[in-house]
Amino acid sequence: MRAALLNEDQRDALQEITNIGMGRAGDSIARMFDEFVELTVPRILTLQGAHLPDKMAEMVGCKDVSGVRQAFHGQLRGEALVIYDHQHGNQLAELFDYEPDSTDGSESELLLDVTNVLVGACLGGMAEQLKVDIGFSAPSLMGNHGAVTDLLRVGQIETKQVLFVEVNFKLERRSFSCHLIILMSDTQIAMVERAIDAFIERF
Repeated sequence: MRAALLNEDQRDALQEITNIGMGRAGDSIARMFDEFVELTVPRILTLQGAHLPDKMAEMVGCKDVSGVRQAFHGQLRGEALVIYDHQHGNQLAELFDYEPDSTDGSESELLLDVTNVLVGACLGGMAEQLKVDIGFSAPSLMGNHGAVTDLLRVGQIETKQVLFVEVNFKLERRSFSCHLIILMSDTQIAMVERAIDAFIERF
């Protein structure tokens, strides 16, 4: 997929749709933690798949991370990744009244639960705006306490080109934050364009 395949109107519409989805995800997390959530402006890029690990490492900016992946399927198909750094994993444990140094199994369960809420709310909101049906696979752990580039290699993300949507969630009174990244392959671009064009025509 080339960047030119999304024209300016389509990109603006996707930005609006993503903002709505991210807002819903942020609200879900705020209610879960009883904390105000700050959101960054979503970043929408088209990338060569080979460049994805380095771009992810640049955006996340930390060396020790854990990652969870969750596939979505239906009229739109792709994968959502949520990247947490180790320090923020400890913050997450504290929010749920777990001991910060609790077992890896407990930490992994927390990461899976939070990912499920984030991805379901965000992509569910986006699908509602686009009027498409999607379902979700169960989230799975990509890896704990490793480099982003290592997690992606373990995850075996293999596609020539990707549509890359990224946002950073941060709790106002805590250091906890995470990156939610939505990936769709070049084979999905025609469906994405049709859904966006239909969204534009309704307004």
